[in-house]
Amino acid sequence: MNKKKLLVASLIVVLVLTACRFSFNLPGMSSGANSSPTPVEEAESTGAVTPLVPTQAAFVPLTPLDLGERDVLLTTLYNAVSPGVVSILVTTADGGGVGSGFVYQTGYVVTNYHVVEGETALEIDFPSGYKARGTVVGSDLDSDLAVIKVDAPDEVFVPLTMGNSDSIAVGQTVVAIGNPFRLSGTMTVGIVSAKGRTLDSLRQSESGNFFTAGDIIQTDASINPGNSGGPLLNLNGEVVGVNRAIRTTGTTATGDPVNSGIGFAISGNIVKRVVPVLIEKGSYDYPYLGITSREDLTLDMIETLGLARQTGAYVTSVASGSPADKAGIIGGVTATSFPGLPFGGDLIIAVDGKPIHTFSEMLSYLIANKSPGDKIEVTVLRGTEEKEVTITLGQRP
Repeated sequence: MNKKKLLVASLIVVLVLTACRFSFNLPGMSSGANSSPTPVEEAESTGAVTPLVPTQAAFVPLTPLDLGERDVLLTTLYNAVSPGVVSILVTTADGGGVGSGFVYQTGYVVTNYHVVEGETALEIDFPSGYKARGTVVGSDLDSDLAVIKVDAPDEVFVPLTMGNSDSIAVGQTVVAIGNPFRLSGTMTVGIVSAKGRTLDSLRQSESGNFFTAGDIIQTDASINPGNSGGPLLNLNGEVVGVNRAIRTTGTTATGDPVNSGIGFAISGNIVKRVVPVLIEKGSYDYPYLGITSREDLTLDMIETLGLARQTGAYVTSVASGSPADKAGIIGGVTATSFPGLPFGGDLIIAVDGKPIHTFSEMLSYLIANKSPGDKIEVTVLRGTEEKEVTITLGQRP
């Protein structure tokens, strides 16, 4: 059965399906449900989000593609890319399921970690009809990525081209290809709905809280159980993301989540950064600050905290002995009327000269560009005083 996470937003309980492996019963197999909490650690809540003064930009209407041209574009893309998208049949001690993946290079397939989590055997089915055994050679719970080495002839593999996920824009058309509900080779089309989102990592800290995955792409391309691990593509047929999760408010009669147009994909640039290391070493180390923050501060919260500006990542706490602690970053110390939001913390407003508007933005920058041991220059507001702090990043414990 798929794994679900419960999140609370504006008093509405929603489900984030991070285990989009479509579960099913095989002879002698049973399916089970797993759930995981969503607390956040290492700044893995988020920073203050506030409206900015809008800048006016000229709007130039685009000439829409002729319907026939659009059809040719999408069918050409599908015919070129779909041979590199595979179905992953997973056997576990508790049952089995099917997820998606794609050929990263000859001999290697990329998918989500949660697709292969707990696997005792893997079968990789190619669109050509060829079937092969697979072995997980690297996994990363923070980004929810895994690499499978597949024993098959070279000619079976059709590697997909990786694109630059930083270059995609909100509103841009994207395509998802995968195996929802075991319907192999399914293609759906949507747009990039937002960039720079965060999701919970699948890895817990020593305190029991979960780290955070950053640089997540939000899309309304239809993603359902079984789509996990499949590629999100631009119209050039380049992989700009790996489909990971959906957010939904309901489930079907069988307990499967209902797609509501909110899907999430690991950015392609994170994939390009992590996967080669997984192939070489089997694991990947993320940079670590050791702070906790909070997203979506209201005006009442901002006024209570006495913040000199509305945007930035407000530090609610600092882990003892962490890189941020050693560098002198200060977390909140005095309780306020808002639970979990103490007064007196630093407000991070820039990293390496890059303005920071939210904690999500800061986290995405660090994950996509930095490694343990790197030094960063952090600009903080402490009261009304601006300070520059040098931090040597650690490794997530």
